[in-house]
Amino acid sequence: MNILAIESSCDETAVAVVRDGRVVLSDCISSQVDIHKLYGGVVPEIASRKHIEAIYPLADQALAVAGISRADIDAVAVTYAPGLIGAVLVGVNFAKAAAFALGKPLVPVHHIRGHIAANYLTHPDLEPPFLCLVVSGGHTMLVDVTDYTKMTILGGTRDDAAGECFDKIARVLGMPYPGGAALDRMSQTGDPAKYPLPRAKVDGNPLDLSFSGLKTAAINLIHNTQQKLESACAGREATSSGPAGHLPLQRKAAALEEVIDLPSLCAAVSEAVSSALVSRTELALEQTGRKTLAVAGGVAANSRIRTQVSELARRLGVRLCLPELRYCGDNAAMIGAQGYYEFLAGNSADMTLNAYATKSLVGESL
Repeated sequence: MNILAIESSCDETAVAVVRDGRVVLSDCISSQVDIHKLYGGVVPEIASRKHIEAIYPLADQALAVAGISRADIDAVAVTYAPGLIGAVLVGVNFAKAAAFALGKPLVPVHHIRGHIAANYLTHPDLEPPFLCLVVSGGHTMLVDVTDYTKMTILGGTRDDAAGECFDKIARVLGMPYPGGAALDRMSQTGDPAKYPLPRAKVDGNPLDLSFSGLKTAAINLIHNTQQKLESACAGREATSSGPAGHLPLQRKAAALEEVIDLPSLCAAVSEAVSSALVSRTELALEQTGRKTLAVAGGVAANSRIRTQVSELARRLGVRLCLPELRYCGDNAAMIGAQGYYEFLAGNSADMTLNAYATKSLVGESL
């Protein structure tokens, strides 16, 4: 079964052709990173407009790369939630038009279910049941995958997602967008013990997480250091060659690096996030008795998290499934993979399908 899959939930326009939920015939992506880098983050209106420009030619490209014609498509799958509403609407409307024109079934796919299904592409022999740690820019949760379309959320963040924490701290440090990846690279040579940062525990569910306190603590540390630095710089200028004032931004940034060990701060942030994720994952494995652990989402590309979950899996003797790095970020191949199983389960939609900015992974109908 050949599924034409569409993904446009954020700033990547993606179209793929996936056969039988496991074989990727094509996976074409039009990235907007260079555009949004100018603004330090995703601008929703710009993202939506770029999706409109890219999606039609990208679909033709996906078919050409797959070596099939439109007549060979058996169904059209699309991310319908969650995401930036304008961006999601572009993909949904294109998919509806394509399904109508081709006379093929329209299959709605939850974006996070797609991330979980990315593991089926890297590990073709993976089958439920298994435990999945989902870590992305907007979501962090532990999911018990009992079947391809039946899942239970065991725990998740009560506030910020892990990726949100990484991205906001990286932005305050002046790192380029996407900040989480830049922070990860910077952390490689740092000492994670140099800056003590908080680890939160959540009352009511030991599997829940909270990252807002960590984010605030790290940003306060940076801001307090910057304020002291500015005062010192102003004092030096007042006693030298002119009136007191601020140093040029380039000199101030260089001076900040002299007073904050940036690699170590990044390492400390990464360690705080990773240790929280790994401890909850270990507890979830103990509670469920699952012998297979999968990790999914954009933050699954983080080197420290990949290393520490690998160590956890070895210590507990469970199988670990990590998606290839190319399937960690947003892509349409993962939507095609999950779309296949949604179709088999009878989850299709008509032309009234709408897009949603937020929607639970479980327990909600279209």
